Amino acid sequence: MAVRPGLWPALLGIVLTAWLHGSGAQQSATVANPVPGANPDLLPHFLVEPEDVYIVKNKPVLLACKATPATQIFFKCNGEWVRQVDHAIERSTDDGSGLPAMEVRINVSRQQVEKVFGLEEYWCQCVAWSSSGTTKSQKAYIRIAYLRKNFEQEPLAKEVSLEQGIVLPCRPPEGIPPAEVEWLRNEDLVDPSLDPNVYITREHSLVVRQARLADTANYTCVAKNIVARRRSASAAVIVYVDGSWSPWSKWSACGLDCTHWRSRECSDPAPRNGGEECRGTDLDTRNCTSDLCVHTASGPEDVALYVGLIAVAVCLLLLLLVLILVYCRKKEGLDSDVADSSILTSGFQPVSIKPNKADNPHLLTIQPDLSTTTTTCQGSLCPRQDGPSPKFQLANGHLLSPLGGGRHTLHHSSPTSEAEDFVSRLSTQNYFRSLPRGTSNMTYGTFNFLGGRLMIPNTGISLLIPPDAIPRGKIYEVYLTLHKPEDVRLPLAGCQTLLSPIVSCGPPGVLLTRPVILAMDHCGEPCPESWSLRLKKQSCEGSWEDVLHLGEEAPSRLYYCQLEAGACYVFTEQLGRFALVGEALSVAATKRLKLLLFAPVACTSLEYNIRVYCLHDTHDALKEVVQLEKQLGGQLIQEPRVLHFKDSYHNLRLSIHDVPSSLWKSKLLVSYQEIPFYHIWNGTQQCLHRTFTLERVSPSTSDLACKVWVWQVEGDGQSFNINFNITKDTRFAELLALESEGGVPALVGPSAFKIPFLIRQKIITSLDPPCSRGADWRTLAQKLHLDSHLSFFASKPSPTAMILNLWEARHFPNGNLSQLAAAVAGLGQPDAGLFTVSEAEC
Repeated sequence: MAVRPGLWPALLGIVLTAWLHGSGAQQSATVANPVPGANPDLLPHFLVEPEDVYIVKNKPVLLACKATPATQIFFKCNGEWVRQVDHAIERSTDDGSGLPAMEVRINVSRQQVEKVFGLEEYWCQCVAWSSSGTTKSQKAYIRIAYLRKNFEQEPLAKEVSLEQGIVLPCRPPEGIPPAEVEWLRNEDLVDPSLDPNVYITREHSLVVRQARLADTANYTCVAKNIVARRRSASAAVIVYVDGSWSPWSKWSACGLDCTHWRSRECSDPAPRNGGEECRGTDLDTRNCTSDLCVHTASGPEDVALYVGLIAVAVCLLLLLLVLILVYCRKKEGLDSDVADSSILTSGFQPVSIKPNKADNPHLLTIQPDLSTTTTTCQGSLCPRQDGPSPKFQLANGHLLSPLGGGRHTLHHSSPTSEAEDFVSRLSTQNYFRSLPRGTSNMTYGTFNFLGGRLMIPNTGISLLIPPDAIPRGKIYEVYLTLHKPEDVRLPLAGCQTLLSPIVSCGPPGVLLTRPVILAMDHCGEPCPESWSLRLKKQSCEGSWEDVLHLGEEAPSRLYYCQLEAGACYVFTEQLGRFALVGEALSVAATKRLKLLLFAPVACTSLEYNIRVYCLHDTHDALKEVVQLEKQLGGQLIQEPRVLHFKDSYHNLRLSIHDVPSSLWKSKLLVSYQEIPFYHIWNGTQQCLHRTFTLERVSPSTSDLACKVWVWQVEGDGQSFNINFNITKDTRFAELLALESEGGVPALVGPSAFKIPFLIRQKIITSLDPPCSRGADWRTLAQKLHLDSHLSFFASKPSPTAMILNLWEARHFPNGNLSQLAAAVAGLGQPDAGLFTVSEAEC
C-alpha cells in the first residue's frame, strides 16, 4: 500500500516511540536515506555533533547534538538505542532557514562505559529524522581517563664537568589521555623557548647542550593530564669544574741560600662543586748560577748549617730504631698470652630431641639437662603474703609443668644457653625455619592451661595467652618474633601501605579454645573516612590473605581487632604471621613519621655529620634506629618530632639553614635533599635517612647553631633549631634510653596477669548472666569504652572474660587495678564488695 509523503514523519515517530517503550530489542543503525520522492535538501543536517570526551573519576559526561530540519533525534550507543526518558530534548527554529531544529543531550556514566569489555571502545552517535529521511552524526568515543602512579623511567642524579652535555630521561606513567611532560629546575619551570641551551625530546628527556654552573640544581619530571599530576623523584645534577694552574710568575731574586723561586695558583679556573684540585706544586725553586752565589756557598756559615742538619737527621734515625725495638718486644709478650683455642668451643653441648608422644602431637619436649636444678613448691601457685613479691616473677624461659596432687615443679635452665636450646629444639619444625636465628627480636616460653604472656622488649609487641586458651592436659612451647620487612615478602597492591610491624606467633596449627591477643603498634591515623584497614595473615603455602577488614568484622569469625590511636589488639584463635595494611581512601589519610636527629658522640676530624631519620612512629622502628646508632657511635641531638605524611605522591624534603659561615661550611651542593614518596609510603624500608655533612673551619670549633627543616610538599613540616656543643653536650641522650617493659619477656601463670585469678573468676561469674537492671558485662564494656565491640563479646562463651583479657593486654604492666575495681563496683551488683581488688590478693 502506498503511503503519502506527508505521513512519513508521523509514521516514523510512532514506530520509534513504540520501540523505545517496548521490549528494548536491538536495531541496527539506519543508513542515511532519503524518502522516495522527497526533497533531498530537506534531509536533516547537524549543527552540533557529539565529540570525543573523557570521564574523570566518577563524574558523568554530557553528549549533545543539534540538527535541522529534524522532527526526531535519538542517541545510539554501542549499537543500542538510548531510552527516551534519558534524553533531554529542546525544540526551536533555525534563525537562518526558519526550519524546525531540535537539540538533544544525554549523560553517560562510568558504569556504562565499564560494562564494555574487550578491545571495543564505547561510542555514541545521533540519528536525526525529517520528512525527507534520516541522517547519522559522527561517532563520539567516550573513554575513562586515568594516570598511573609510577613513572616508567625516572631521572637519575648526575655529576658532569663544565660544558659537558646532560641527558635526563623521563618516561611518564601510562595514562588516558597520554600525559604531558614538563620539567622543573629547583621547582621553577624549565622553558626551552627562553633558554636555547635546553630542549626536551619527543621521548620527554631533558637535554642540556653544554652544562653551566647555573645548571647545578634538583630536576623533577612532572607528568599531568586531566585526571592527575604526578612528580618523579628529584635528580640532583652537579656541574663541577676541575682546577687549572695559572701561568708561572717571574723568578725571584737570588737569595742567601743560592736559590730563587717562582709560584702559580690553582685559579685558572679554581675547582668548583667538588672538581679536582690542580695536580703538581704551586712553588718551584732552583739554584742560582751566578758567581756571587758560588762564592757565598763556600763560606763558613753554610758549612756550619749543613753539619747541624746532618746531626739532627742522625738523632731522629736513632730514636726511630729505639721505638721499633720497644714495639717488637711488646708484641712478643702479647703473643705469649693467647689462650688455647679449645676455650672458644668448650661451651657448646649437643642437644637431643625426644620424639613427640603419639597421643599428644602438640607437646614439644626435650631431654632434661643434668645441670638443671629443680625446685618443688606445695599448694597453689599463689605467693605467700609475707613474701618479698606479690606474684611469681619467673626468669626468662622458665618451664612450668603441672603435676598431680597440687604439686608444681619449676625447671630453671641456664640463662646463657636458653636461646641456643630453643633454636635447637625447634630447628626441625617447618614453621620455625623462616624465623630469625637471633634472639634480640624473639621471645619464647612454655605454657599450659594457666596461660601467660610473651613480650619483645621495647617494641610494643606482646602476646597474651588467657587462662584456658590452651586445652587442659596440653603444653605448648610458644614463640613471638618480630621480622624485618626486607626479610619477609609482603606484596602490597595499589596504594596499600604497611602500617605495623610484621609479627609471627606460633607454632601455627595448634588447638586453642579461647582467642589469644596479639598487641602491636601501628603508625596510621585511624579515621574510618580516610582509611581502608585490613589484617593480613600468611598462609602455610606462603601467600598472604586478608583475614579481617576492620569495620566490617563478623562476630563469628576467628579474628577481631581493637584499633586504638597508636596500637592494635588482635583477637585470634589461630597462630601465624600477621601485619596491618592500610589503603588511603582520600588525601586526608596520613601516616605518623618519627623524625630523629643523630650526630657523632666524638668528632675527631673537621667533618661533622648530622643524620636525619624518618621512620614509622612505632616502638619497633625506634628500637631499630637506636641500636644502629649505638653501633655507629651516634647520639640524639634534638627532641624527636612527629610529622603527618599524606598520600599525595609528594616527596619528603630535608634542608639545612643558617649555618654560621665563619665557623662551619655546608657540603650540600643543592638547596635540599629528598626521600621519594614511595620509599616512605610503601612502609617496607627501614631506617630511611639523609645526611648533612658540615665542615669546621677550625679544629677548635665546637659550638654549632643551625636549623634543619623536614617537610612534605603541600603537606606537614617540622623545624629543628640546633644549638649545642658537639664535644660535651649530651642533654638529649637519655630521651631514647631503652627501658625494660614489665620485667622478663616470658611470664607464665598468674604472674602474667594484673587481675588476681580468684577475683577474675568472681567478676566473670557475676557479670556473664544477663541482668534486667543492666548490671552485667554490657555495662562494664561501656564503662571501659569498649561498647563498640558488644557483638563480638556476645559471640563468645564468656563475654566478661573477653573484656578482662582485653583490659589485661592494654594495661600491662602499669594498669591501674583501682580504676577497674571502681568500674566493677559501680555496676550496682548487690555483692559488689566481693570485687574489691588489691595487689596482695590472689
